[in-house]
Amino acid sequence: MLKQEVYKFLNDLKQLDRKLVTIFLAIGILQTFSWYFTSRSFFRENLFYFFLHTKDPYLIEYLYWFVGDFFTFVLPTLLIIKLFFKERIADYGFTTGNWKLGISFSIVFLLIMIPVIWFISASDVFIQKYPHLSSARESWKIFFVYELGMLIYMIGWEYFWRGFMLFGLEEKFGFYSIFIQMIPFVILHNGKPFIETLGAIPGGIALGWLALRTRSFYYCVVVHIGVMYSIDLISVIRYRTNEYGIGFQSLFNIIGNIF
Repeated sequence: MLKQEVYKFLNDLKQLDRKLVTIFLAIGILQTFSWYFTSRSFFRENLFYFFLHTKDPYLIEYLYWFVGDFFTFVLPTLLIIKLFFKERIADYGFTTGNWKLGISFSIVFLLIMIPVIWFISASDVFIQKYPHLSSARESWKIFFVYELGMLIYMIGWEYFWRGFMLFGLEEKFGFYSIFIQMIPFVILHNGKPFIETLGAIPGGIALGWLALRTRSFYYCVVVHIGVMYSIDLISVIRYRTNEYGIGFQSLFNIIGNIF
């Protein structure tokens, strides 16, 4: 019986779609590599000591994570597309695609989200959480270096989920690929504020639709990084002006302090 089951299992493997299996395995392997070797925890446990003499080792920790994940997600999958699938990289979202729709959707989404961010940024959980690098609150120079690193990270992140995975699965699963890529996207938000994690469900679906509709993940980067920049910037301004209200008076006070 065991011999028959092994034979059946091997026979089933031979009938699988090699492209789909490669995509699923690549995602599992690369995400695992990211978690164990290009994460902040890896840096903290193995490399942090070597940067204690620097001005801000915590900034380096974040940059290690941002740049490390970019290369982890992007380089191996590009090689898979070109050498194994023998397909065009542009077919995985590296194109401007339907730029009119992409720009229009991005603007509308950000116009909706920025007022929402204004309100939730006044909550204690967001005050304590953002920006993740606390020293970015004290120095604009550190803030901009940190945000540049986040942009690099976000390009790799959006390409991995809304490029490699989404477009790779589209041929087999069609519109369902939007919901498939949404699942790990939401799971990887676990540990963040509840509202943010819950919002990753419609957010992941919307970004997946945007990528399929425009044939590009570029606009997902614009939307995602636009939201993150807004959260961090508003949080820093609130911290530096010590203004945590949500009404117009608080907004006027912040503007007055800035100018």
